Order: sequence, then structure tokens, then C-alpha cells
Amino acid sequence: MSYMLDEIHQQPDVILNLVRKERAAIAELAREIIRREIQFVVMAARGTSDNAAVYGKYLLEINNGYLVALADPSVFTLYSARLRMDKALVIGISQSGQAADVTEYLEQSKRFGAMTVDITNDPGSTLAKVAHHTICCHAGEEKSVAATKTYTSTLAALYLLSAFLAEADSCVDELIKCTEAMRAAFEIEHYVADRAERYRYMRSGYVISRGLNYATAMETALKLAETSYCSMKAYSAADFLHGPIAAVHEAEPCFLIAPPGKAFLNVLDIAQRLRERNAETVVLSSEEEVLSLATTPFRLNVSVSEDLSPLVYIIPGQLLAYYLAVARGNDPDKPRGLTKITITR
Repeated sequence: MSYMLDEIHQQPDVILNLVRKERAAIAELAREIIRREIQFVVMAARGTSDNAAVYGKYLLEINNGYLVALADPSVFTLYSARLRMDKALVIGISQSGQAADVTEYLEQSKRFGAMTVDITNDPGSTLAKVAHHTICCHAGEEKSVAATKTYTSTLAALYLLSAFLAEADSCVDELIKCTEAMRAAFEIEHYVADRAERYRYMRSGYVISRGLNYATAMETALKLAETSYCSMKAYSAADFLHGPIAAVHEAEPCFLIAPPGKAFLNVLDIAQRLRERNAETVVLSSEEEVLSLATTPFRLNVSVSEDLSPLVYIIPGQLLAYYLAVARGNDPDKPRGLTKITITR
């Protein structure tokens, strides 16, 4: 078994490990944030970690009422800006903890008065040494270049932080139950592997969702690009209607992520419009209404809250990226031109 496939399968256990080892520390961190009377949140990240930050932005705004921004590290690293951050919480996310620009963003934020937190899989990393507080993913070594288990463990860490900030301790039980839904997602693995052959010669396409699962669309697109070298573009279902849908040709591959929830009807509308254009649609959902519109339906027999659905719905995307890479003769563990740690400034 390749490293990537093995690490995809490890994810439910990684989440349980995170809950066991970080629950108390995250609860105390939430109390400190409340005591500090934080007014807004900034998240600094790159790549897969940036997609996790999008999920965190939705959670902290919807469930906790914080205004959340995604950082542009170049504001500090290139332009040496001076920001007023004395009421800010800055969360730096880096699986390796070696992202130079994210580290510098946290350093500068501390200088301007911010409270800083890092989420990383390496508690001894440079980023962890800079931050006031560290949340460790406890994912174990991730050997595949394409991140999988560190992505979902970061989502879980952000979910716990949001839950404790809302003083909703019962959400911990929901996260634990979510790991069973994650295991259930593997029931379609053979089906995904079989259907991957259909897209063996795909060169480009779109991945579409909305709301909390916009992060899932972004991460699925990134995984397909990393391992199968497809030029994939991720869109919010709302943004997709503001121009990009006009570029969809007949038989163009479009991947729709449509769990039940507040964003479902928007994605259903996109599915209907794409069917009218005779697009090649791959739909991931538990709902027959949207699956019936798909060229290739990926039916998930799971029940999970919308808040936690990104932890479940990313798994078929990861599996598709893996099996498509294999079908194309690529090594999913060592994508061309990529290394595990990418340094940017």
C-alpha cells in the first residue's frame, strides 16, 4: 500500500487521537481567548493548510461571531506593513511548522500586540516556538507529499476550538461520532477506484460546492492537481454563476460536493444547469435528488452535521486523487516538482 493511501485510511484514528490528547488544552485555549476579549481573527496558511483555514473561517464566523480574515503574508514579508492587532487572534497553520512566511506573519503579529496560536503536526517546529500557544495535530509522520491526515486533523482542531469558544462541550461527542461516518465513507472506495479509469485522460475541470464545503472543493481540486497533474479550478457555487459557468463545454468534467445542509439547494441548482449543458458531472452526496442528475454519482451512505461534513466528504476526493494518479501511471506519494516542505516568503 502506498503512503498516501495508508494515510487516507488512518484519518478516523488520527481524529480520535487528537481528541484524546488535545481536548483539554484546546478548552483552556478557548477560555484564554474569551478572557482576552478578542475582537477578530486572522488565519495565516499556505496550500492545504490554507484550505483548512477557509473551513475555520466559516466555523468561527457562523458559530462564534468573530470576524475572520485570511492573511496575506506578503503584507509583512514583502511590504513591511504595520498593523493594529492588539485585539486580534492570529492562527498560523502549517503541517510541518516550517512555512517561513506563516512564521514571520506570527512573529510580526506578536510584535503588534496579537495573541498567536499555531496548528501543526510538529510541536517542536519553528512555528510552534514563535506562537504563544500550540495545537498539535497528533497525526504521526506524514510520508506522502500530498497531505491528507494532517488536513482532516487540522479541521478537527478548528472544530474543537470553535466548539469550546461556544461553550458547546457536547460537540466533542459529535466529533467522535463523525469518525464513524468517516469510516463509512470508505465503503465506496472500490467504486471510486473503478470510476477513476473514466477520467484517466482528464486534463482540466471544475470542483464546486458552497459554504463550509467550499474548503472541500478547494482541497479536492488541489489533491487532483498534485497527484494527477490536472488543471482543476475550485469555485463556490455562487461564484460559479458569476461567469465561470459560461466556460463549461459539453462533456467538461465538473465535480460537485453536495451534502445536505444550508448550501445544498445552491449546489443542486448548479447540477441542474450543468445537466442542461451536457457537462460530465461527478456528484458526491447522500441525497438522491442531486445524485440523479449526475453522470457519475458518488453515493455516501452517511449522516453527519453540516459543520462536520467536510471531514467526511473530503475522503472520496482524496481517494479519487489517489486512484486517478495510479490509473495515469503517476506516483501519488512523490508528485513531480513537489517536496513535503515548501518554503515561501
